[in-house]
Amino acid sequence: MSHDQASSTPLPPTRQRLVLDTNVCLDLFVFRDPRWQALLQALNDGSVQAFTRDDCRSEWLAVLDYPHLAALASDRQAICDEFDRLLHCLPVQPVNTFGLPICSDRDDQKFLELALQCQAHVLVSKDRAVLKLGRRTTKRGMFAIVQPQHWRADAFVDRPAA
Repeated sequence: MSHDQASSTPLPPTRQRLVLDTNVCLDLFVFRDPRWQALLQALNDGSVQAFTRDDCRSEWLAVLDYPHLAALASDRQAICDEFDRLLHCLPVQPVNTFGLPICSDRDDQKFLELALQCQAHVLVSKDRAVLKLGRRTTKRGMFAIVQPQHWRADAFVDRPAA
């Protein structure tokens, strides 16, 4: 192939990079909420890239052990396997959090830091304290924060990730 032919080949579209908080993961992998089927499909077909981090994954595993989820014990391994297959796990690393808003729920700060670390386009959350920060992270050019019902596979990638 000549140089001219190569340069006329369109670049593949950027895959949306996203972070899912624990409650969204519960809806997807445990409760199979049909409202988030498009998100689960995008994860399965690889049209989006989802990230977690060691500390976020540890929280996920701890939540799966909550007593009110005990009925799922027989499915726990399959649930964990699906999570691990669909979310790329990063190590906890120092990240420059300059400009990153501080979440009023300190337990959720790790999801904001992860979104920054993996240069996510969007953090999908149901947590009120996290959602309140969406305007600030978007305005600062970091990432969008949206509820699962407002997530779209074709959105959020127009701007370069931070």
